[in-house]
Amino acid sequence: MQSRRDYLERLTNAPSIEELWLLHCEKMAEFGFDRLLYGFTRYRTTTSLGDPEDFVILTNHSTTYTDVFMGKGLYFHAPMVRWALENEGACSWRIVADMMASGTLTESERKVIDFNRSMDVRAGYSISFKSISPRTKGAIALTANSGMEQDQVDAIWKEHGRDIVIYNNVAHLKILTLPYAGPSRELTKRQREALQWVGDGKTTQDIALLMGLTAATVEKHLRLARENLSVETTAQAVLKAAFLNQMFILEA
Repeated sequence: MQSRRDYLERLTNAPSIEELWLLHCEKMAEFGFDRLLYGFTRYRTTTSLGDPEDFVILTNHSTTYTDVFMGKGLYFHAPMVRWALENEGACSWRIVADMMASGTLTESERKVIDFNRSMDVRAGYSISFKSISPRTKGAIALTANSGMEQDQVDAIWKEHGRDIVIYNNVAHLKILTLPYAGPSRELTKRQREALQWVGDGKTTQDIALLMGLTAATVEKHLRLARENLSVETTAQAVLKAAFLNQMFILEA
């Protein structure tokens, strides 16, 4: 097991979400959690988590699992997702058994539990990160190795839980600083540059002069940026690109 210092040094220096996620999955596997599902939204309301296309989703679960849990919207009815939205900190999945025993689960929530059990997602812990605004929420589900019981997981948590929470908090904060394109939303260098100049208050004519392009070409780059980011206005594109850390990126 790599030392705490070595892991945190590598994690905080990770240049991409892909490298960070691989490193973090390896670290959590050392504690007995071989499947992770991280989610973050900046567009939460009282009735919605926002457009799933805008979520930051990282996982090493199989597509057989994620195509149903995420793709078919089961996550929205998951008891531990409900817990994460209403709380902050770490929680044993033992609470699910307590919910079932108390009869507080809805039919939709029971269907999620049945699906998870069919996919051997039975024991684990969830961590709900401290929100930076009412619109944001991030959480991670740590699924224990196949065959492990919740008693075993709770014993691991009793010994290593504080370290695990620290590692996940640092990973979460680092993720928020790294560029994330999501499905087909990565901007080209020209689209990003045009948006950067808009963010600096430049007009289309100004940008054309600065980039050595025609005004029509600048408008084309801005239109494609809006399409990539699925927004209607250039102002929205600037804001969303900033949220996704796709503005002012240092080229490799």
